[in-house]
Amino acid sequence: MLQIKGLNAGYKELHILFDVNATIDRGITAFLGPNGSGKSTLLKSIFGLTTIYSGKITYNGKDITSIPPHKKTRMGISYLPQVDNVFPNLSVRENLIIAGYTLEKRELKERIDAVLTIFPELERLMSRKAGVLSGGERQFLAIASSLIRNADVLMLDEPTAHLSAEVSSQVFSKIADLRDKLNLKIAIVEQNIHGVLEISDRANFMVGGRIVFSGKPQELLERLKHAQ
Repeated sequence: MLQIKGLNAGYKELHILFDVNATIDRGITAFLGPNGSGKSTLLKSIFGLTTIYSGKITYNGKDITSIPPHKKTRMGISYLPQVDNVFPNLSVRENLIIAGYTLEKRELKERIDAVLTIFPELERLMSRKAGVLSGGERQFLAIASSLIRNADVLMLDEPTAHLSAEVSSQVFSKIADLRDKLNLKIAIVEQNIHGVLEISDRANFMVGGRIVFSGKPQELLERLKHAQ
């Protein structure tokens, strides 16, 4: 279980998040809201990429607020930014190998074989440079790379940004598979509200750096409809 309590955070003197409380404990937890509402900053704060002014982040009961990102990765927390989440000049195979650089050779092969069963689309692309992949293929590679590190909590920042409706649907389907087949805890920031709410187990809506709604996805959808 990952819990955020009374979190105030930002970038040096720029205060972005105000008294945020949230829980990522099962299934898919969505964080939605208008641009500039603090969604991406929340994921970055959990991973250790912002300035924490006050509050606490705990993971399985352990205070991880001040733990650096590389140690959080080893604990099973993985964060995929919206951009720059693969090495474009390296092949798909090389990206996967680098993702598992801390693993023994045998374990790395086992992990790569395992992720290819979830993302079989990548198998025929192993020798291709990541930079020439389609947007959807690149996202599959980015997510697969995080799984090489044996993640327990996967945080995704707008994984369907700039993708077509058809490809976005495929990405959402894969994310749902990760929850159902691997029992991953997934936190996802998205602008595609309807698409992400279809697969989410819990939804949060942020405005001005605060969570103003937390509950069932269908309830949030109904509120948003009435607000239009």
